[in-house]
Amino acid sequence: MVPIREPQTYSILLADDLTLVREGLAALCSDQPSYRVVGQCSEGGMALRLIESERPDIAVLDLALPDLFTLEIVKRIRDAKIPTKVVVLSMRRDRKTVVEALRCGVNAFLLKTAPSSQLLEAFEQILDGGIYVSPQLELSKIFSASNKSSPDDPLEALSAREYQVFTLLVDGVRAKEIAARLELSPKTVDTYRASLMRKLDIHDVAGLVKFAIQRDLTSTR
Repeated sequence: MVPIREPQTYSILLADDLTLVREGLAALCSDQPSYRVVGQCSEGGMALRLIESERPDIAVLDLALPDLFTLEIVKRIRDAKIPTKVVVLSMRRDRKTVVEALRCGVNAFLLKTAPSSQLLEAFEQILDGGIYVSPQLELSKIFSASNKSSPDDPLEALSAREYQVFTLLVDGVRAKEIAARLELSPKTVDTYRASLMRKLDIHDVAGLVKFAIQRDLTSTR
């Protein structure tokens, strides 16, 4: 039996580079007596600093934050044992993106196309100790697919870092900025890029973009 939470007000941090999205999320949270927005920002580095200083109960982060890659933020706060629950908002809906986010320690993965009611459902579920994934993504299929021992999808051959570099490349982020967002050296990014291209048997960025568009893997807003 799941223990019943005592009524209280939970603190929320919002991070999205689109001001209208942040303001909409803040308005939604403000309409709920159980939630209080304690901070807003547009960049990954600031989101990390606010999480470290404010220790909010929940952080709502866009997956494509500039400055510092969102899953790098999640890894940092998990390594620091900060108990903040993390909700990631994304336009991406492919299985590997969802799985990598959950593996990093994300508590909820929510599509940006989802209705606002799902955000509130996610809050309730993760505060009760659960994991939430937008119902449109069919969580059972995501995990049953990940249990295949020899998946046919070439993306499954990519490591977590290779896939991060891949997603940023196909979104048009330059190698130097990728290095900054992932806090890697440009040489290391080049190594990951060469490795992922070899695994996918694609030999230029244009080919990667074409591959991503065919699979609906780009973060179009």
